[in-house]
Amino acid sequence: MSTNLANLLRPSSLEEFVGQSHIIGNNKALYKLIEKKEIPHLFFYGKPGTGKTSLAKIIAKNSGYDFYNMNATSLKIDDLRTIFKRYENGLLKPLIFIDEVHRLTKTQQEVLLPVMENYDAIIIGASTENPFFTLTNGIRSRGFLYEFKPLNYQELENLTNKAIKELNITINQEATEYLIVSSSGDGRALLNLIDFASKVDKEITMELLKELRETSMGDGVSSSQSHYDIISAMIKSIRGSDVDGALYYLARLIDGGESVEFICRRLVILASEDIGNANPNALNLASSTYLTTSKIGYPESRIILSQCVIYLASSPKSNSAYNAINSALEFVKTEQLLEIPKHLQDTHIGYKYPHDFGGFVTQKYLEKDIKFYETKKIGYEKTLDEWLEKIKKI
Repeated sequence: MSTNLANLLRPSSLEEFVGQSHIIGNNKALYKLIEKKEIPHLFFYGKPGTGKTSLAKIIAKNSGYDFYNMNATSLKIDDLRTIFKRYENGLLKPLIFIDEVHRLTKTQQEVLLPVMENYDAIIIGASTENPFFTLTNGIRSRGFLYEFKPLNYQELENLTNKAIKELNITINQEATEYLIVSSSGDGRALLNLIDFASKVDKEITMELLKELRETSMGDGVSSSQSHYDIISAMIKSIRGSDVDGALYYLARLIDGGESVEFICRRLVILASEDIGNANPNALNLASSTYLTTSKIGYPESRIILSQCVIYLASSPKSNSAYNAINSALEFVKTEQLLEIPKHLQDTHIGYKYPHDFGGFVTQKYLEKDIKFYETKKIGYEKTLDEWLEKIKKI
């Protein structure tokens, strides 16, 4: 059986690695640590095919560590203990790569803690989801979390050129464009498509690629006519309350094979960021669109997307919620943390229960007076302002 192209072209050194320059560019801290063989515990998350496993293997090879590839969904604690025991009092350390790391149970994480604390093994976890909230404080404090970005157009083009040379095939510009854009930043998906297309014909055409992959894998990547420009134009049209402009760009996305999921994610974000409490139902409709289209798919989903886009473009606009949380986060990051008033702490001592006072009672909730939220008095926001005013006059 022939070797899979993705495995054949898997990078074996940092020089061969494609993508993630924001993490392992030449002057980046992680790059320097890998070069010096000073490896911390690491947790990678991001889209499939962005190099998480490949980088872990490169780190293990460069550092001279034995590499163990495990998956959290089938990981047994006894297997971990067996590995740890094998390296007791030895000079060599194992590097344990745990895929789907967000699925680790608390018990499994507790077994890892002393090993991570003493650096008896190097733990690298990977996930397509941000594992921050599923990892315990103890695990998080002992490692570093890095987000892997989808590969960009040029990076996927580099992979394509390597594949063409390896397989001795030809591929025209139209097919190359489709191959790259439809792979949605996923290097593995790109190589797999080339691999199987080359088994059919050594001259790769867009028609052949479309027979194997009819639509885009998802988020796509940037090029001169990329979906990023089109999705940006759609969002800006909705924000600017231009219904027809928004529908035109939506049609471009649908016709180009853009995934329903990607479009819906952007609509949900916009519903909160650009409309917010000026029309709270916008978020409900966008969320419902996300849910229903995930069950239905194309072509019918085009109707649901159209309804949502028209509603969002027609809604009153306010970014006060967006500004408020950004202001609060900036304060938390840059200012000294405020003490929590004693009556708000878990002991409840001195706390006045508003329901005992008809729904509202004056008491301090912050150590000092700070204003993060500035209402724009647009749409339903005006009603909320009136409610707050009435509540505080009870």
